Amino acid sequence: MIPVALDPKHLQLAIAGNGALALRRLLSLRRAGASAVLVFADAPEPELAAQAGEHLRPFPPDAAALAELHLLWITDLPVHIATGLAEAARQARVLVNVEDIPSGCDFHSVAEVRRGDLLITVSTSGAAPGLARGLRRGLEACFGPEWDARVEEVAALRQAWREEGLSMPEISQRIEALMTERCWLSCPKPQ
Repeated sequence: MIPVALDPKHLQLAIAGNGALALRRLLSLRRAGASAVLVFADAPEPELAAQAGEHLRPFPPDAAALAELHLLWITDLPVHIATGLAEAARQARVLVNVEDIPSGCDFHSVAEVRRGDLLITVSTSGAAPGLARGLRRGLEACFGPEWDARVEEVAALRQAWREEGLSMPEISQRIEALMTERCWLSCPKPQ
């Protein structure tokens, strides 16, 4: 797997599914900044329909719809429908994630900890999602809400140091020294 962080402003994302897992994926993508995720659901649960709002498409994606997408998450669908849709999406050059079928995925969603602009992810390439979730919980204990302000502080310092003409290696050294001085990487033991 190749780890990347994608800016959803530049991508057309979609979910195909009707139930709780599709809703969970939609909410996760929204937390990541994806506001215009299309939801293809021919029989959506009421909360999914409400959350999708104007982006709900009450039908499966056809070839024209697939041609407009970049990434597609398929969830809450019978295996034979999910695999057929995944193949059609790949023919349209859309990257696909089929929930709980690692062999059907071009990419895997990661377990994540978000603290403002700080994003920490864990992946097992779909092999052990429960392990990834457990590791995420441990990271949440180590990287609490205070990290949002820490990232903002370091970003401001970095900008000031760049304006002073410091090199990137010098800036990195200063950031590491600050982290050490403030004991930012002393993690409490997970419960």
